[in-house]
Amino acid sequence: MEFKPPFPPFTLETALEKVQIAEDAWNTKNPEKVALAYTIDSQWRNRSEFVNGREEIKAFLTRKWQKELDYRLKKELWCFTDNRIAVRFEYEWHDPSNQWYRSYGNEMWEFADNGLMQFRFASINDVLIEENHRKFR
Repeated sequence: MEFKPPFPPFTLETALEKVQIAEDAWNTKNPEKVALAYTIDSQWRNRSEFVNGREEIKAFLTRKWQKELDYRLKKELWCFTDNRIAVRFEYEWHDPSNQWYRSYGNEMWEFADNGLMQFRFASINDVLIEENHRKFR
């Protein structure tokens, strides 16, 4: 059995820790590493795409970071209870033509008892920005 502390039920301290761990992992842009935080059969909705299981997660993240270059993410705990955490986030990236974007969104997470995320639902909007308006460097 795999384990990924901290475990539910969450406290303010452990919810903040879980959010920071997720932010740090996603900023590695390493699909193999990131996918290990999810159950084998994890279910996602990311924008309008539905992703099921670690293999699809890895493929999704590989495509994502091939398109979203110089990706830099910040997550913020919004609320939590028992085995669920909600976050707001923003991240910046540019496409291959060097057009910069800031993406804003919300995620709802649900965790299994072993600390792996079993459900992730993300709503995301993109805003065009100029390179000199970037927040994250």
